Amino acid sequence: MSVRSVPAWIACAMAIAGVVSARHAARAADLPLVVREDFENGADRWQPFDRASWKITDTPRGKIYSLVADSNYKPPYRSPVNIALLKDIRVTSFVLEADLQSTVKDYDHRSMVLVFGYQDPAHFYYVHFGKKTDNHANQIFIVNGAAREKISTETTPGTRWDDAWHQVKIVRDASDGSIEVFFDEMRRPVMEAIDDTFAWGQIGIGAFDDLGNFDNIVLRGEAAKAQTR
Repeated sequence: MSVRSVPAWIACAMAIAGVVSARHAARAADLPLVVREDFENGADRWQPFDRASWKITDTPRGKIYSLVADSNYKPPYRSPVNIALLKDIRVTSFVLEADLQSTVKDYDHRSMVLVFGYQDPAHFYYVHFGKKTDNHANQIFIVNGAAREKISTETTPGTRWDDAWHQVKIVRDASDGSIEVFFDEMRRPVMEAIDDTFAWGQIGIGAFDDLGNFDNIVLRGEAAKAQTR
């Protein structure tokens, strides 16, 4: 469909979205590098909820961090159980990039997650990259002293999982609460939300209750001054 055939109000919305995304991208480019992780030296920077569920794996692409078994971790509220947090680093505004590979058989809720704004087990955000979208899948969620709640205002019909590696990115602007999520195509977000409940926190990788591999994690961001809620 050409731009000329798009109704004026849709074209306007697309233009605004493009400007906002470009503004966030420009701001993100100025953020300092915090961590670049390829797991070639192991995973000492990471704190799994259940260490037995994770291991370093040698592959043709090099070493990767593998989530190989369901965790025995029991969260206080309905939320992901298979998580590894980046230790001792808390950021406000940030850009998080990673390569993800799902390693489970295909089904409607085949998924992986990225965690951010992590304060404690009952307070954090996460992005759920789910194969088929519903109110509990393929959305941006908040855990705030209760079971996870959807906060995304935009998403897609689903995440195109297969057995290949995929590139993902989260752009978080703590100044206005905006969250943009990208999958493979880095020019336009696949999910969006605005929420300022948690202005800082740790980041993490994992899955709600699936398995997968992780590599090439890059975190750029602003160090958080406050470290208590």
